[in-house]
Amino acid sequence: MDQPVIGVLALQGGVAEHLAALERCGARAIPVRRVEELDAVDGIVLPGGESTTMTRLLDTFDLYEPLRARLADGLPAYGSCAGMIMLATSVDDDRTAAVRPLGALDVVVRRNAFGRQVDSFETDLDFQGISDPVRAVFIRAPWVEKIGAGVSVLATVPEALDDATTPDATEREGLAGRIVAVQQGAVLATAFHPELVEGDERVHRYFVRIVRGR
Repeated sequence: MDQPVIGVLALQGGVAEHLAALERCGARAIPVRRVEELDAVDGIVLPGGESTTMTRLLDTFDLYEPLRARLADGLPAYGSCAGMIMLATSVDDDRTAAVRPLGALDVVVRRNAFGRQVDSFETDLDFQGISDPVRAVFIRAPWVEKIGAGVSVLATVPEALDDATTPDATEREGLAGRIVAVQQGAVLATAFHPELVEGDERVHRYFVRIVRGR
């Protein structure tokens, strides 16, 4: 597959940034808002945003069931931040009755696990399959609480956070080792936003390779 067609769910979030990154990786990237557009793609990206709103908009645009069905049929998918939540099997948060995850990834995810918007931070992560550290931007990010037997952990929060934007020492307790990137077959998810790191498309290239491999 020389130039896979990869859709970006275009209901909210960093749609333009994902589209641009995918194009730079050699894919043909299209926004997806209708079933006909979903039917045309070889892979799909679920961007960040707000997972309860994303659930509601998937229903409004009559996309929830078609997307769930395509994922169950093996459509490669990548979810960043809220996209990770939507790809999960379960959400470990009593306040999220309005979130209906799509069940494409055998993980339990905790919403807003790192805190509120003011607790956003950046750090470098070792990422399995990518040779040098990846700069990770966390914004009201989730983390993975539990993984199923078929899920590979690609990145965890390091012991030492390296930037002035990271939480202070009293807030870092319990963060090290938290799972923030996973893969199960052709489904990839990160708790962070690689589309916000200018000039680094390595996570998107990783996903494009997954799509080409299918």
